[in-house]
Amino acid sequence: MIIGYARVSTQDQSLDLQTDALKAAGCEEVLSEKVTGKQRERPELQNCLRMLRKGDILVVWKLDRLARSLKDLVELISELDSKQVGFRSITEAIDTTTAGGKLVFHIFGALAEFEHNLIRERTLAGLAAARARGRKGGRKPSMSPSDVQKAAAMLLDPKITKTEVAKHFGVSRVTLNKALLRGEI
Repeated sequence: MIIGYARVSTQDQSLDLQTDALKAAGCEEVLSEKVTGKQRERPELQNCLRMLRKGDILVVWKLDRLARSLKDLVELISELDSKQVGFRSITEAIDTTTAGGKLVFHIFGALAEFEHNLIRERTLAGLAAARARGRKGGRKPSMSPSDVQKAAAMLLDPKITKTEVAKHFGVSRVTLNKALLRGEI
């Protein structure tokens, strides 16, 4: 079975161009949705992936309709490949049911891994350089030591709840509890 997937990012955009192209490409069924591609968990995409069986082909109008990043795209295509499902992109003329199409996706996978490793190396080098200059990473504490000390004093009064103290300092109860446990007094 040839199944198409179409997506636009906003409610006011039209799916017509994609659905027409997918039907012209021989899709027997087309699933579509109006949701941003930033969300990895898209309901119709998940339905589409569940529908696909060995020997089926997933067709999209353009690669960016399926995934926002090369990493996500490679993961999705690998998942399809493990289920023995083919993949075609109309605009980019990619077809993993052919040897050439598989080669292209192996190259994409290698590029994604290379990009990931480069980002990791740069991040580690940046952190090391910052540490060498005496900078520490991480988020600043939500409560100063004096705030924690004041909160602890307020909690000595049995009429005052932790919820009230947390609200007073503009933090959640969880944040207050963590600050008190760390002993930031």
